[in-house]
Amino acid sequence: MKKLLSVLACIMTGTFMTAQTTDSLQLQEVVVTGARHAIDVRHLPMTVTVIGREKLTEQHQASVLPTAMQQVPGLFVTSRAMTGYGVSTGAAGGINMRGISGGAGQLLVLIDGHPQYQGIYGHPISDSYQSLMADRVEVLRGPASVLYGSNAMGGVLNIVTRKMHGDGVKTTLDLGAGSYGTLQTEATNQVRSGKFTSTVSAQYNRTDNHRSRMGFEQYGGYMKLGYDLSTHWNAYVDADITHFNASYPGAVSSPLYDANQWITRGMVSAAVENHYSRTSGALSVYSNFGRHKIDDGTSDPAKPTQRYFRSKDALTGISWYQSFVVGDMLSPTHGRLTVGADYQHIYGHAYYTSKQTGEVLDTPNKQSGKSYRNEIAGYVDYRQDLLGWLTLDAGVRVDHHSITGTEWIPQAGVVVRPIATGEVKAMVSKGFRNPTMREMYLYPPSNEDLEPERLWNYELSWRHRLGALTYGANLFYIKGDNMIQTMPVDGKPRNVNTGEIENYGAELELAWRVNGHWALSTNHSLLHMENPVVAAPTYKGFLGVDYRCCKWTVNAGLQYINGLYTAVGNNEKKENFCLLNLAVDYALCKNISLWARGENLLAQEYEINLGYPMPRATFMGGVTLNF
Repeated sequence: MKKLLSVLACIMTGTFMTAQTTDSLQLQEVVVTGARHAIDVRHLPMTVTVIGREKLTEQHQASVLPTAMQQVPGLFVTSRAMTGYGVSTGAAGGINMRGISGGAGQLLVLIDGHPQYQGIYGHPISDSYQSLMADRVEVLRGPASVLYGSNAMGGVLNIVTRKMHGDGVKTTLDLGAGSYGTLQTEATNQVRSGKFTSTVSAQYNRTDNHRSRMGFEQYGGYMKLGYDLSTHWNAYVDADITHFNASYPGAVSSPLYDANQWITRGMVSAAVENHYSRTSGALSVYSNFGRHKIDDGTSDPAKPTQRYFRSKDALTGISWYQSFVVGDMLSPTHGRLTVGADYQHIYGHAYYTSKQTGEVLDTPNKQSGKSYRNEIAGYVDYRQDLLGWLTLDAGVRVDHHSITGTEWIPQAGVVVRPIATGEVKAMVSKGFRNPTMREMYLYPPSNEDLEPERLWNYELSWRHRLGALTYGANLFYIKGDNMIQTMPVDGKPRNVNTGEIENYGAELELAWRVNGHWALSTNHSLLHMENPVVAAPTYKGFLGVDYRCCKWTVNAGLQYINGLYTAVGNNEKKENFCLLNLAVDYALCKNISLWARGENLLAQEYEINLGYPMPRATFMGGVTLNF
């Protein structure tokens, strides 16, 4: 850590000396995730990475997660196949940030600021996060519990949805096919006519994947309708739904048969927003819902299982916030006050049904009518700009859970802009996660006396823009306790608040627009964990090269993973691998382009989930129509 601090100090000192010759300033990067309202990222004390739609779609990925893992240092997403993350035993799609895993709901996924997670198990459903809905993705590294509450203890990934900006009609059709019988299709229509806007998308994907009994099929759709009520007020409704059928073959050492899943996940929301010169805010209502049917499979195909696991869950919420300018907007010493409130009703039901008769069977749980939870919270955040070069920020949230009680969540940060093109940020923030229904009520390890998990994050960062070059460096330290673990108590497994987290590390990132044709980007993250967890690499690095000329667009990416834990404890195991990916687009004419994508072109042999070898080199090709 001392060496890392020294390196950061040298970078900052050298920058101060050379920045006087810099006479160009990048356009302001506006984000919404770190403050609820639109703000220049240079005035936020937390670290936010923005991935625009052009970057999200240049590799023709159906999900936003593969691109996010490449572009965000410290972020890692587990995989087990060419397409499809799945759920239950052997599933992938776990989102890990700085060693804080999203598998138990410790990293929060948002759609337009609305939480997305399963009500009973509390984890994200990664096959739901489709590129077709996303205008951009904003990833906040570190706790965001002041604004977003439980599950945001490791950070948030916010999918900001699409809308048409200029009048007209635009339709896009993307078709692709490739290795292992993979088919990938997407169609989107966007309309803007005066005050009305609409976006409607549909998607169908399927693959056999690289192992037998590992097929995946997905149907998805997204719709957003908006209307400008006046110059200052607008309203929208949107809906997203995905259904997938997945099979998994089990680990190589212990194969499974007839292990199948039928999953439906959806989201609907409605919002009214206001935008004035001195104040802005929104009131929204949203609901997430899910239906899950799972056959856990059998190791002996002659002895099939006799029941399905089923669950129904939903999360309904109301969110309100309003932000006010304090003082003269044109003065370098004005402030910004944001107040807000959230309410969530989280409910669900897990049970088994007989394959033969369909009757409901007993479920090993202790819910005793507690199949729902309510959560209500209020928060306030105040940010003060001083003298044009200093910003102070402080916020607090009071969160009351109907079962675990009241939690106070503070944060504080400072931003110093010693030069027009660079800023130093320091941040201290608390994160927390309420226990899930599964942890409290389902199955023998459940424990009704569980308390929330808690951690503190300390972060120091530097970001600098030198014309076409931007780079940044982060140092962080995370200390947490009360982590929920399953431990033997009186000879029986039981969920208890006994785990600890102590992680620290560094992150580096750089982007350089070399000229009109070439662009380079690279990011690196180092992580040390006193108590290692799976799906958290010690080192993750990415180097990307983009080339654009005439009708050609080429994107190459090299990602190196070192010290990835696939098992911990007495049977600890790590993986090291290097992945080379390449995507090529050729504009055949104004409305038609051809594309091809290759992944793992070095044909690396590796695992991310223990016992689930990843495919060697794979290829996809297709056509995009715009009219």
